Amino acid sequence: MNQRRLSLRRVGILGGTFDPIHIGHLILAEEAWFQLQLDRVYLAPAGDPPHKQGRQLAPVRDRLCMAELATADIDYIIVSRIDADRPGPHYTSDMVRLLQAEAGPNTEIYFLMGMDSLRDLPTWHEAAWLVEHARLVALSRHDVKLDWESLEKALPGIRSRVIILDMPELEIASHVIQQRVRNGQPIRHMVPRSVEAYIHKHNLYRS
Repeated sequence: MNQRRLSLRRVGILGGTFDPIHIGHLILAEEAWFQLQLDRVYLAPAGDPPHKQGRQLAPVRDRLCMAELATADIDYIIVSRIDADRPGPHYTSDMVRLLQAEAGPNTEIYFLMGMDSLRDLPTWHEAAWLVEHARLVALSRHDVKLDWESLEKALPGIRSRVIILDMPELEIASHVIQQRVRNGQPIRHMVPRSVEAYIHKHNLYRS
């Protein structure tokens, strides 16, 4: 292990509504942990994300419980309440600041995001701050094309701060899982068994 790895921890942050958390989220966390040699990954369910106003979410306590169940046997993942327990609006930049402070000064932050989120990053609150203070890790997707020229124009220097993570593409989305639950369709291979049991026990997404 080189001196840099001894002195500087690498911490990933995976935010989102996790409504519900699914296999795709866990694969992203694992691929980032493995490929980037992260020491840990914070999984931070959002409390009141500004970009999803007007959409009904499962209560944050349920989304946190499902995240805890899904990651109970994954030692490098920490489910953080740092975004869920604070008053809104819940901006990503504020959450990253708080987790930076919690992780300590000798920490390099890797913010994990979807390719579509990277494409739309110029519209985010304090996007330039996020580019400056975190490495951005986007998962590769064949159906999302990036206009690097426009991104660089809006956020100078962004290309050098982005890592495109090569990982298996899975057509799994939380809103699809919700719809399948409403339709009485199986979700057994889309979410961990413990999460499936929690959804059915608490009658989530039924209406």
